[in-house]
Amino acid sequence: MNPLYPAAMELQSFCRRHNWQFCIIGGLALQRWGRPRATQDVDATLLTGFDHEERFVDALLEEFRSRRPDAREFALTQRVVLLQAANGVFVDLSLAGLPFERRMIARATPFDYAPGVRLVTASAEDLVVTKAFAARLQDWADVEGILIRQRGKLDWEYVRRELAPLCELKDAPQIVDELERMKAEIDAE
Repeated sequence: MNPLYPAAMELQSFCRRHNWQFCIIGGLALQRWGRPRATQDVDATLLTGFDHEERFVDALLEEFRSRRPDAREFALTQRVVLLQAANGVFVDLSLAGLPFERRMIARATPFDYAPGVRLVTASAEDLVVTKAFAARLQDWADVEGILIRQRGKLDWEYVRRELAPLCELKDAPQIVDELERMKAEIDAE
């Protein structure tokens, strides 16, 4: 079995025991919606808001091994908890608080990856938004894979509505233009 699955299941079980809202993003979610690619870690996001992150971070660091000696401080300043699952797989857990992140987690749905492996993942649209917003070379390749595999199935009004304000915050409106260009190119194929 893919070692990412038990690591993701471990995190998911922990979050559910605490009644926390979360979803799997990154490479595992891409296996569901896009072009699968090799990934070495589990990426997830956890809804913490902006006022009480400490209680989430402290509980996580009590349960999981941290990957940094300053894990708590790093998590609270960078909003990412760098963990290691029981099987040694790295887990990167983003602390979510933005309205978009809240909606992404609310829209997440379960997916059966293998017998006994059901993980809650972000939607294809939300994955496009997060990947386009990050705008790294690998993220654009991931977006392309989602656009090809989900051709004609994506809610583009939702993608535009969510991505544009995020890009304004980042002062990077060209990201929306690049995504539109990529979509037009793929649709024309």
